Amino acid sequence: MSQEKGISRAALMIVITAGIASLLEIVDTSIVNVAIPTMMGNLGATLDDIGWVVTGYIISNAVVLPISGWLGTRFGRRRYYMTCIALFVISSVACGLAPNLYSLIFFRIIQGAAGGALLPTSQALIQEAFPGRSGLGSALYGMVVIIGPTVGPPLGGYLTDHFGWRSIFNINVPFGILALFLAGIYIKDHASEGADAAAHKKMKSAPVDTIGLSLLITGIGCLQYVLERGQADDWFSSGVILFCSILAVITLPGFVWWELKIENPIMDLRLYKNLALINGTVIMATMGAMLYGLIFFVPIFAQVIMGMDAGQTGNLFTPGAIAAGVMMPIMGSQLHKFDPRLFMLWGVGCVEVCLFMMTFWNPSTTYSDMFWPLMIRGLGMAGLFIPINAVVLGQFSGPALGQAAGIMNLSRQLGGSVGIAFLSTMFNQSQDLAFERLRSHISPLSPGFSQWAQSARGIAYRFSDGLGLYHPDNLLIKEAYFRVKKQAFGLSFENMCWLMVIIFFFALIPVYLLKKPQGMAAKPVDAH
Repeated sequence: MSQEKGISRAALMIVITAGIASLLEIVDTSIVNVAIPTMMGNLGATLDDIGWVVTGYIISNAVVLPISGWLGTRFGRRRYYMTCIALFVISSVACGLAPNLYSLIFFRIIQGAAGGALLPTSQALIQEAFPGRSGLGSALYGMVVIIGPTVGPPLGGYLTDHFGWRSIFNINVPFGILALFLAGIYIKDHASEGADAAAHKKMKSAPVDTIGLSLLITGIGCLQYVLERGQADDWFSSGVILFCSILAVITLPGFVWWELKIENPIMDLRLYKNLALINGTVIMATMGAMLYGLIFFVPIFAQVIMGMDAGQTGNLFTPGAIAAGVMMPIMGSQLHKFDPRLFMLWGVGCVEVCLFMMTFWNPSTTYSDMFWPLMIRGLGMAGLFIPINAVVLGQFSGPALGQAAGIMNLSRQLGGSVGIAFLSTMFNQSQDLAFERLRSHISPLSPGFSQWAQSARGIAYRFSDGLGLYHPDNLLIKEAYFRVKKQAFGLSFENMCWLMVIIFFFALIPVYLLKKPQGMAAKPVDAH
């Protein structure tokens, strides 16, 4: 079989190794969410306290993402990658054995820091395994990134229901050991000879940029904390949120200034001279906002309006994720034959259709009404993730590839955090306004309400007589309140879908500006 069509055994094993390691990290981002109620009861923690199990992981993860390329070069990619996998497994075991909340949060922070290295390093490894075939490499990596967040919630629900919440951490151990074993065999250090060897050697021997590292950790950490906790803590009414916001506003511009000033930065922002990275970052951030925004809002709608349980809610995303996984290798193999922006236009169009269809969701929505928009979204994600990464990362090699991969992954995660924070805040405000507007119609002077109240009062009397617990009028008031709340929720959900339609439409601008690199449509270079 020719190299153009085939995949060597070494390249295939690198894909499998990097895929398992990436899947561990991505699944652990969402698998904990469904176990939070059980963990609260078992550990005797409040919702705000247990939230740190998720928040601590995400913050430490975000801090490591942009510097993973530098760390890999500094300490040797093979050693760094294997160390992070081992540390991820050890911290998973520690989370599963944690005797109290504080130790669980501590080990989750370590787990997040170790996991932050796995995504960009895995992506760089896969890209390098397919030189000249960046579309195929992006497709194989994209299957993991898209399927991972979908697998997390239903897997977490099943494990928690049948084996307890500690099993969601213990499940990492066998897969982590397998990834560590494969990495020891197939992952190699950067080549000591060749075009990029001098750049790797220079970065490895350069003095450590301690000031830049300090500014980055402070800035990204504070920004991620504000985005994760802002809505729960009522934003700037909280002193901690205000303090972290001020620190982020000071340190992040200071970090940019410092990194552009020194000769050996820990994060090479000069890569942004390449316009593809600028446009790719914007598209990836927008995609992250949409991806995680839907994963946040759709389950709430399914549970509040449709009355679905956690397992049924998680299964809503499964068909779309499978469709995306099937489409990605197909699109990746065809990417070099067409302008990548055509695939991106397909992706944006599918997502826009999905969001538009979701604006019609209401309390009478059926499962099939929810199935098709999410299926279309899955097909669209395949057309977005592959060409964006292929076009952007295909223009970098050596240390720059690892740094660009870290930047792209960070932009997706920060985009998701910004999207959820913004949309949840707007959703709550919209819900409050809708509730007040609907409540004004709840009056004895309203013919519609009077007719409903008369029929409902008879049912309330029978219910009250049967139980002997509630006064019929109290039952009537409670029922009216919950009905209005439900309608307000539905109206607010529709408003958020329209808002996402408008925001995601502007992703067409960087798609248009993202020029196809020269030679991408040429015959792929041999993978070996």
